[in-house]
Formats: sequence, structure tokens, C-alpha cells
Amino acid sequence: MSITSNLPIPERAGVRALLLAGGLALACMLGGAHASAGERELPAPGLGGWGVVGQGTMRWYGLPLYDASLWTRGAEPWRAEQPFALEIRYARSIRSERLVEASLDEMERLGLADAARRERWRPLLERAFPSVEAGDTIVGLAQPDGRVVFYHRGAPTAELRDAAFATAFFAIWLDPRTREPGLRARLLGIDDEG
Repeated sequence: MSITSNLPIPERAGVRALLLAGGLALACMLGGAHASAGERELPAPGLGGWGVVGQGTMRWYGLPLYDASLWTRGAEPWRAEQPFALEIRYARSIRSERLVEASLDEMERLGLADAARRERWRPLLERAFPSVEAGDTIVGLAQPDGRVVFYHRGAPTAELRDAAFATAFFAIWLDPRTREPGLRARLLGIDDEG
């Protein structure tokens, strides 16, 4: 396992999370609808030719936290063994510390990471998730070999080659046991609510 970063570990303080879908999910109410991405491009360099499979909005007590979009090459249906990207566009400011904790908490809830593994992954998540402001975007790009590259505002923040991490991280949204099955259905383009 190797971790690389182009940014220093950001200062942390703690509030909500990129992955509030996990950490606050019992209190969350799902909103948003499947929609076309139009001419929008994935905000990560060198990823032309990709399209949105599905998207939705994560809400907490009715307030939008973020919009999530699942991307694949040519907008083909998602398959875990093919390259894909998860884009999160924030609707509010969230501190790095909270993003990291919510991610690790949800990996634990899904039974995909024991305490030792979560602590080994913590430095990667600290590099991957700087504090965000409303309108900021973080993208996680997954490759079939287990490599995950994270981008913030289009610039790479961290990279890890660890298939167990890739599985645990993206399971937060894509595993059938996710806390937000409606959002999962929208991301996969299988939402039947209209």
C-alpha cells in the first residue's frame, strides 16, 4: 500500500462530512432527482469521454449537503470492475476532520474496515479531504487495480493503491447496505420514482 499526496495534511477542526450519507444517515432525508449532466465535464484532469450514470442530492433535515454524481466512460452502466468516479459537489462548508471521521465511521458500520485498517487509512483521507466550501467539488476516481485518486477543485490531493480501501470507501454510496438506498438507486440510474 502506498499513499501519495500533492498537498500537505490540512488543518482539521470537525463539523459535517463528505460522507454524511454515512455518519448522519439516520437523520438524513434524501432529496434530489436523477438528471442529465448535459455538457458538463468531470472536474478531474484527463477524463474526457466520461458521462454521468446517475446523480442525486444528499439532504440532512431537508437541507442540501451535497450533490453526488456517478461517472463512467461513455456513461455506461456502473460495474465495480471498470473505472468509475464519484463526484461530490458541496452545498455548504464542511471541515476536513468531519469528512474523515464520517468516512471511517461508515466503513466501520459496513463491516469493511477494522480499527487497524481505519487508522492506516486515516492519513490518506486527511490528504484527500481538505475542508470544503459551498460549491467545492471532490472526485474519487477508482481504477480496476484498486487504485483510487482523489481530486479537490480539479487538482489531485491523494492516491492510494489498495483494493480493500477502494471497496470500503465507495461502498458508502454503492453497497446495497448503504444508509441511503434512494441515493444509491439514483447514482446507479435505477431510480424508478420518475
